[in-house]
Amino acid sequence: MRPALIKNHPSKPELWRDLPLGEELKCLIESEIAEVSRKFFGYHLIRLGNLSSQIELSLCPIKHQINITSKQHSYSNLIASSADLPVSENSVDAFLLAHELDFAKDPHQILREVDRTIMPNGYVVITGFNPFSLCGLFKYLPINKGSVLHDARFFSCGRVKDWLQLLGFEIVDVKSLLFNELFLQRKLMSQSKWSDWCHHYLPLLTSMYIIIARKRVVPLSMIKPNWKAKTKFSAVGASVRNGVMQVEAPWKPEK
Repeated sequence: MRPALIKNHPSKPELWRDLPLGEELKCLIESEIAEVSRKFFGYHLIRLGNLSSQIELSLCPIKHQINITSKQHSYSNLIASSADLPVSENSVDAFLLAHELDFAKDPHQILREVDRTIMPNGYVVITGFNPFSLCGLFKYLPINKGSVLHDARFFSCGRVKDWLQLLGFEIVDVKSLLFNELFLQRKLMSQSKWSDWCHHYLPLLTSMYIIIARKRVVPLSMIKPNWKAKTKFSAVGASVRNGVMQVEAPWKPEK
């Protein structure tokens, strides 16, 4: 597996509007994961990172939702590094990582922390930018140079799925979203005929993806042996006559 650790921490967007068409992207993600969030069950949900903390999950039945960011913001509940969560093992029922891996120095360590703290059968939702899209191509072009999107790492959907499966997560669903280069800030056309044609014939070239995964734990079960112990003794006959027990010896006395 190719290493994902880099020396310097990439610049992180503080708000969705720091990204090209960020507010529209936020609304698109909220609408796509609204139905999925209805399946979350438990007591604690963590929205990890700046962008995740601003995603509304109004249909989610988990009411205790914690926003963890690396710096203090108005939407923060807890200040901590995504790679070192101050959370007990097996205590979180669901995670949301909205482009958190795209702006991470060590995405492997973030997923290890998610794996350490999530409950068995807990959900994790990850959104990311697709490197094989027009947006991934424009990242390397001198267009809109001041955009923080140039610092995004653009991990492919297949690569992130491999990381999750190695940690014991089952991929429940993958959603491909949007055909837009983003850097030119053209209006999103998610319901146009062109978009429908691309979704049908070019699904691997969408600008964004959403991965829904669930932590699976295989229970240990006892294996019953197929053999049975054989008795190493023979039965001894006995009878009672006139109140006196007589025992038949299993051998014959020598004369």
